[in-house]
Amino acid sequence: MIYRVAVNTRAEMTDARGAALGRQAEALGVHGLERIAVADLYFLDGVLDEAAVEALARDLLCDPVVEETTWAALPLKGCGAAAPGELVIEVALLPGVTDSVAENLLAAAHLMGAAGLERAATGHRYAMRGEIGDAAAKRLAAGLLANPVIQSYAINCLIEPPFLAPQPVDATVEVIKLTGVGDAALEAISKDRRLSLDLAEMQAIQRYYHVEGREPTDVELEMLAQTWSEHCVHKTFKALIDYRELDAQGAIIPGSVRVVDSLLNTYIRAATDAIAKPWVYSAFVDNAGIIAFDDYFDLAFKAETHNHPSALEPFGGANTGVGGVIRDVIGVSARPIANTDVLCFGPPDFPLSELPAGVLHPQRIADGVIAGVEDYGNKMGIPTVNGAILYDNGYTANPLVFCGCLGILPHGSHRNEPQPGDLVVVVGGRTGRDGIRGATFSSMEMDHETSEIAGSAVQIGHPIHEKQALEAVMLARDAGLYTAITDCGAGGLSSAIGEMGAELGAEIHLDRVPLKYSGLRPWEIWLSEAQERMVLAIPPAHWPAFEQICAGLDIEATALGTFTGDGRLVLRYEGCVVGDLSAAFLHGGIPRRHLRAEWQRPAETDAGVAISVTAGDLMALLAQPDTRSKEDVVRLYDHEVQGGAVVKPFVGAQAAGPGDAAVLDLRFQRELGTLTSAKDADGAEKVPGVALSCGVNPHYGDLDPYRMAWAAVDEAMRNCVAVGADPDHVALLDNFCWGNPALPDRLGSLVKCAQGCYDAAVAYGAPFISGKDSLNNEYLGQDGTKHAIPGTLLISALGIVPDVGATVTMDLKAAGDRLYVLGETRDEMGGSALYRARGLAGGQPPGPSADGPELLRRLHQAIRPGLVRACHDLSEGGLAVAAAEMALAGGLGLELRLGEMPQGESLTDTALAFSESLSRFIVEVTEANAERFEAQMAGLPCTYAGHVSADDRVTLLGSDGSLVIETTLAGIEHAWRGHLA
Repeated sequence: MIYRVAVNTRAEMTDARGAALGRQAEALGVHGLERIAVADLYFLDGVLDEAAVEALARDLLCDPVVEETTWAALPLKGCGAAAPGELVIEVALLPGVTDSVAENLLAAAHLMGAAGLERAATGHRYAMRGEIGDAAAKRLAAGLLANPVIQSYAINCLIEPPFLAPQPVDATVEVIKLTGVGDAALEAISKDRRLSLDLAEMQAIQRYYHVEGREPTDVELEMLAQTWSEHCVHKTFKALIDYRELDAQGAIIPGSVRVVDSLLNTYIRAATDAIAKPWVYSAFVDNAGIIAFDDYFDLAFKAETHNHPSALEPFGGANTGVGGVIRDVIGVSARPIANTDVLCFGPPDFPLSELPAGVLHPQRIADGVIAGVEDYGNKMGIPTVNGAILYDNGYTANPLVFCGCLGILPHGSHRNEPQPGDLVVVVGGRTGRDGIRGATFSSMEMDHETSEIAGSAVQIGHPIHEKQALEAVMLARDAGLYTAITDCGAGGLSSAIGEMGAELGAEIHLDRVPLKYSGLRPWEIWLSEAQERMVLAIPPAHWPAFEQICAGLDIEATALGTFTGDGRLVLRYEGCVVGDLSAAFLHGGIPRRHLRAEWQRPAETDAGVAISVTAGDLMALLAQPDTRSKEDVVRLYDHEVQGGAVVKPFVGAQAAGPGDAAVLDLRFQRELGTLTSAKDADGAEKVPGVALSCGVNPHYGDLDPYRMAWAAVDEAMRNCVAVGADPDHVALLDNFCWGNPALPDRLGSLVKCAQGCYDAAVAYGAPFISGKDSLNNEYLGQDGTKHAIPGTLLISALGIVPDVGATVTMDLKAAGDRLYVLGETRDEMGGSALYRARGLAGGQPPGPSADGPELLRRLHQAIRPGLVRACHDLSEGGLAVAAAEMALAGGLGLELRLGEMPQGESLTDTALAFSESLSRFIVEVTEANAERFEAQMAGLPCTYAGHVSADDRVTLLGSDGSLVIETTLAGIEHAWRGHLA
């Protein structure tokens, strides 16, 4: 018997979900809705009597304070519409899609004694009142309330319970003929199977099987495709690249022609090797980078992207992006303690009429992505402490979702050397068709048909399972039960086991893999990217203890086979060999790509245009989506859980200003009782902590990707230092999101950006410890036009704070204090917030500052003894925006004299106020500490340029003393936070 339970908000209570959907419907161009009432649907299948259903509805599914429930046995008569003039849309997940709520419902029901409940599923009912035509109803259903990639919907009728029909076991294994197949046919095989392999790669596979004397199975060919995907093996960053630069007229720039022998080895890893910091323990060789924290603990840090899945299914894509990077940190035996997120979307007001076919509206994408980030981190109990949100037309069809995670582990506790005879164990969630071919999907361009053919590449997360797996791994780590561990992410078991067994080989029984449902073929089991799974190498003697740990945490663990030591990866299903590959070929047989790259200097357009500014320009910049308060998003994330946040996302007495970086006190997160601390001259304890920050500004990239890289590194560094981190103890992550590297102009800008990463990292002595590239972020429109994202580099920084008790925030502290401007301002308006607001192109974007590294060191030396009361870096919007943010956060006014700012040339007041030159800060210092501070900064660009005032006015005076900008705190507040009203 199947029962349908509906739970809705009581009529006398506010339906917050309905109100939010009403606003989103308006944004989609659906007008006339008077109200939307949202009800949760639950479908219960099993041997249940009415009393049991009533008890579940009352005691488990409904909060009687604010909700009421109805239930009935199916089938029901009638349709879903309750009355004339009302539209009802019901939504449910497609059969087979992970339904984590239903899984938890089932487990809770059994704990309550409802043993007869065999299956559960969930859905939603949206009852709307208003004049809505058929076209608008379909737009609401497919454009707002449901995503056809993973959901079905019914308009004015009852939706069917989304239970998957029983499927027979399917042991089918295809053999793909490659012998004698020509080049065109090889390319067709790759395209038809969505392998994303080029001709040279297909030919290499063909030659391998010719030597083997047989044809490949589908299991083997699909495994090769995932392992050789751009996503997994980073083919472009390891390629041989013929590079050259052209001037604006198309002539080759002398000295620019060269061969780049691997972007990774020439620039990224080379920077880390050149810097050679002794506290870097692991870089680019594991799931996450590892550095020393103190004598007892290490820190693991990683940032990933989940772009293509988030474009198709924003909630699931972002949700599993967060889950995936958390698993990366677990995969180096660390406990996750903080998350970061940087999100890039199309404009929230993007015209519906201009939306490309098959693309979700940017606001729909943003809402889903933000909800996905919130859901996973909050349910895992991991604070989301730092990030950014950017908007650009180029992200409309290709949103970017950067997910980062910081973890802590006892020093030397990570083990990653499996031994012959070790069991291959999978722990965590069950395997379904989620994310099949996800690695190759992420390595392809998207077009208007992508959502129709790649829906299976989207995974759905289950954070509770990941929490259970985390605790099992932590207990096993401390007990020394495993010899190696990795997460099961892109490529699923094929990549996780394949990489772990790259030297040893393994024999795996695919029929032992726990499945969500029957009917998966062997290749689907092997490639599935179902979430919340970890793979461990466990000596047989330790297996009973590990099983006991997992049983106590109610999480499944299964031994799938053994690491053999013979160098072959052998896959069996029901006793038959369905795959047998040389591990050496799997990981070393891919042909190296030889690519052509070209970067052309853009023509000067609006450079040198005279601009006069007013307070209105400042207000406009503060109100821009890139700059304005993100409180409506950030407050959704729990940044207080685990109790370690010292400097939070918002700072100041009213928590009104944007913090430069997060600072965490790790005393509350440590798993051992040892605490390292030092004593200052007065005997006071100094407790070290960590700072997390980021740097990203894609708007500079079209003008000069090299300078964009410098700007990203510089911003991440100065954000860290501004709160108290030691600039000589900062580690970096690089995340490149780019277009199609097969196009010389795309690859040329990527090469130039990588050059900037090397030079900036070496200049600051900040090593890269991990990174990730996400390429082919392009959308092919129905008209055949390619639309690439702006080349986007995210730099994440992890800095050691010597004393969490001596951190600094950006809010002004007291009237009468001095304000110093540090760093030289230059005429660098290209890509600036002001230029973009005025629709101006060209100009010079910010470039390297020779004083930057030393300035950061001296500033840190001034912060440590307490000479600095407030510090804020100058970034987007320059000095004018930074000053306004400091005043707003502190609830105090200020006055700054632009003519007093350090400048390398005679600049206009507009450039002084809005240039975005690097390595600059506004610093607040008391009169009593002014002399010591000035002595500390002697010889560097640092001038006393103004003071904090007790009134509510922010005033910028020009070089001749005239008034350039004056506004009030109320005006700043309205501009920066007015959209939240």
